[in-house]
Amino acid sequence: MKRREFFMLSVGGVLIYTLNRQAMWLDAAETPLHVELKFFKADEARIVAAACERIFPSDENGPGAKEAGVIIYIDRQLAGPYGRDELRYTKGPFIETDPTFGGYQGRESPQAIYRAGIQQLGSDFTGLEPQQQDEKLRHIEKTLFFQMLRSHTVEGMFCDPLHGGNANLVGWQMIGYPGPVMSWRGAITVYNKGEAYRPAPQGLEQILGTRIQGLENG
Repeated sequence: MKRREFFMLSVGGVLIYTLNRQAMWLDAAETPLHVELKFFKADEARIVAAACERIFPSDENGPGAKEAGVIIYIDRQLAGPYGRDELRYTKGPFIETDPTFGGYQGRESPQAIYRAGIQQLGSDFTGLEPQQQDEKLRHIEKTLFFQMLRSHTVEGMFCDPLHGGNANLVGWQMIGYPGPVMSWRGAITVYNKGEAYRPAPQGLEQILGTRIQGLENG
């Protein structure tokens, strides 16, 4: 039986807006969560989470990868069909090609690319100073691993929460995205006098009022 690995995740904080519509992030009321990992080992998750936090850090203007739970999004994607390369033709020949000519055509799956990338970052990555972490990331920024990590970090910030990221909808709050609105009819009479359109965002499960099954592993 595989030993279950967990990751301690802290999500929370409050995003508010000043009278001139400037975002202000209050780093408060964080909620610790003990989340079971589907792909990463705990030490791997800590390394990847630290790298994501340098790619999309939190500051006084808004939340970052930590608050959005980006590591959980990446973990779920790698544990699913995408991570196992079930959605891509994986037979040879394996060649390096320009992204405009069909994208990645290598042998390694996303799971393998991440495992190798974590080795590049090193087991001491989480203990480095932020400037040292940035320097390590700059050294690998041309690699497929970093390009994938950067894309996944952005996806985890702004995806629908049902995919594992964007915890508490902090990413959507930051950019003012209301979620997958099914109809604008009710907003026409409310926001027709010049007011900023800032409704509380809702994820698809909130809108439908039901749990969507089958997406736990990507």
